[in-house]
Amino acid sequence: MVYSQQHRSISILMLPWLTHGHISPFLELAKKLTHKRNNLHFYICSTPVNLTSIKPKLSGKYSHCIEFVELHLPHDELPELPPHYHTTNGLPPHLMSTLKKAFNMSSSNFSDILQTLKPDLLIYDFLQPWAPSLALSHNIPAVEFCTINAATIISIFANHFMNSSLEFPFPGIHLRDYEIRMFKNQSGKKIVPVGPLVQDPLDQKTDEESPIIQWLNKREKSSVVYVSFGSEYFLSKKEIEEIAHKLDLSKGWAPQAKILQHPGVGGFVSHCGWSSVLESIKFGVPIIAMPMQLDQPVNAILVEEVGVGVEAKRAEGGGLQREAIAEAIGDVVVKEIGEGVRMKALEVSDNMKKIEDEEINDVLEQLVQLCA
Repeated sequence: MVYSQQHRSISILMLPWLTHGHISPFLELAKKLTHKRNNLHFYICSTPVNLTSIKPKLSGKYSHCIEFVELHLPHDELPELPPHYHTTNGLPPHLMSTLKKAFNMSSSNFSDILQTLKPDLLIYDFLQPWAPSLALSHNIPAVEFCTINAATIISIFANHFMNSSLEFPFPGIHLRDYEIRMFKNQSGKKIVPVGPLVQDPLDQKTDEESPIIQWLNKREKSSVVYVSFGSEYFLSKKEIEEIAHKLDLSKGWAPQAKILQHPGVGGFVSHCGWSSVLESIKFGVPIIAMPMQLDQPVNAILVEEVGVGVEAKRAEGGGLQREAIAEAIGDVVVKEIGEGVRMKALEVSDNMKKIEDEEINDVLEQLVQLCA
């Protein structure tokens, strides 16, 4: 592929929403693009507390082409939101609206960053409606990067397009080329699929002698069930009791990519955040889906329809049931009935690896054209 701006250095500023599930795909996109072109330089902008936690995902080989830039949110005006809460990780739910308000109030600080760095392009997230107009005021083109999957995007915009004269010929939740074209036509915007953005475990700064890896090394193949509900959802006491029945729970950060890649792991009890779903599929680990909020229910449906996992049945009121959780884990990881799910997870994993870089070439070409 030939590019018109082959030798000129191109700088791109990224502004993801203040959560790990959004910052990580932005970082992985930057890594993939720098693999393709050595004249790209990325700045990833977020709050200090987020950058501190994301730095372990960036190995030294990227130090020359990916930099972190601190965005400081106002705290004097919002004393109830100290700097350690400038992230969704561990944020009390009642402060979420305050965090969004603080982020919006930081637009002037971000404008100063644009003025200082003068990037060729801004890639922003969907929770910053002020970002593209701010970039335009600095004569900088802007592109929105949706970190949620296409099925969720369609479900969100379904009502918006309800009166459209264009038909949407879908047999299920699967989205194919014609469905992407339909969304392009209805939204009036150019849409370029990015493909799976999953961290390479080799990029994760984790001591191979850590207690977690040592413990996994002693387990038999596919004998461990990994349980994680992300960094945002707060389980109730009742939910903890139902999940913890016959399970050992721990708190704190875990190297998820390395854990899922480990041959000792045979199943993943997941809240079905999209990044977690992609990581599990990438490493061929079947999913026991337990969605909690936001896009997770749609992701769980997708997991079942693709055949790489099952959703644990809930009580009539939507509560978790220990018996149903245990049954789902047994079906997926141990019993003969789950053999099809286990094989499908490996099959989809192989397919993902084969097509992993196909879409990124188109993304790169489109971005370079914008920067020309």
